[in-house]
Amino acid sequence: MSKRINHIISELKDQYLIEEDFNKPWIIGFSGGKDSTALLQLVWLALKQVPAELRKRKIFVVCNDTLVENPIIVEYVEGVLDRIKEAAVEQGLPIEVQKTIPRLEDSFWVNIVGRGYPVPNNVFRWCTDKMKIKPTSRFITEQVAENGEAIILIGTRSSESQQRAKSIKKHEIRGKRLTKHPNQHNTYVYAPIKDLMLEEVWYIVNAMTSPWGADNSKLFQIYADASADDYECPTLVSDKKQPSCGQSRFGCWTCTVVKEDKSMSALVNKGQEWLRPLLDLRASMFDKRNISENRMTTRRNGQHAVTEEGHNQGNYTEKYRAELLEEILTAQRKVQEFKPKLNLITNQELVAIQVNWNRDLNFEYRVSDIYNKVYNKEIDMKTNDEKLQKEIDLLKDVCNENPTDFDLIQELLVMQKNKALLNRKRGLKDDMERVIEKYLKIA
Repeated sequence: MSKRINHIISELKDQYLIEEDFNKPWIIGFSGGKDSTALLQLVWLALKQVPAELRKRKIFVVCNDTLVENPIIVEYVEGVLDRIKEAAVEQGLPIEVQKTIPRLEDSFWVNIVGRGYPVPNNVFRWCTDKMKIKPTSRFITEQVAENGEAIILIGTRSSESQQRAKSIKKHEIRGKRLTKHPNQHNTYVYAPIKDLMLEEVWYIVNAMTSPWGADNSKLFQIYADASADDYECPTLVSDKKQPSCGQSRFGCWTCTVVKEDKSMSALVNKGQEWLRPLLDLRASMFDKRNISENRMTTRRNGQHAVTEEGHNQGNYTEKYRAELLEEILTAQRKVQEFKPKLNLITNQELVAIQVNWNRDLNFEYRVSDIYNKVYNKEIDMKTNDEKLQKEIDLLKDVCNENPTDFDLIQELLVMQKNKALLNRKRGLKDDMERVIEKYLKIA
């Protein structure tokens, strides 16, 4: 096993020292899980073998936070990233930590509660692109623009699944370590640990000392606690009494693509009872996704969305969006009894949700009212409400003879304000033209 690991370290060192590639930074996708941890450890050890004067290539450790990650993983990863930053400076290594997050308008809650997108399933899996791919792709694009090309190091392994094995084989070029990225321009992919087995990954994580000084036993324990009874983790660094671990999948706690979140359920069953509100909320979103009363008859683009049986399949109704926001805030309040600083939904998202409700001309429900109800508070928004109502009344008087003009102007004004609040002016002209065309057809 040690020979195979030393061989990978040697390959990494050799690849790093290719002189014509010095201007191509290495970008390591780091989730904090066992595979990305093992990969970064081997890269770190290889870099330590490179003389200081030859460490010219930058290495970025990029961690994507979807803002709905498992809170236990988030807490662990943040601690590890801080240690990596400190150790890189202490050891004089050209390693820099970068964290990527989705834009406000692409966040999970803004899309579901604000815009009324149904929660993802296998057919409509919009979350991966908005919350994972886009944020990291933007960072990669910036590096390519600055350096001409970039190399992405991934911790994908062929033994993980048949699908992973097929994907690796499809893109690799025989006899070459680097393969062209299928979607990213001027970007290459390098999978140094693709041939490692699970036992070898755990050997790296558990038996080898973390070069940045982290306590990897915490990671092992997280996997052990999150492993369901039917999971097995063969490991060569433990005795027979050690708990099984290793196959658990950590991702967004809100994920409704799977029927059951086994890792979260296992964590709750093994003592992390404070996570139960998250588990219950995810189950509620899964169960209520396809209830006809919760869905509109059209999608956001105006397309008719009713089945032959009369089942609504459009975006979520205003009523259900308000109910869901109350569920989210209620779960958040319960969790904060144990973790006072943990927010399931950010204040910025709450503002963006209200902005989107205004854009949809949904004035029946207000975010502040729902927040006040859950937290038993009284956020004063009367001044803004009074000003808004005066504007609406004045506009109604001016458009008294042609009521549709009021709807048109109101929609255009709300659209412009929302674009400004979300710092997203791109596409405003096209959106306004579509709205005007819609009202011309009505007239």
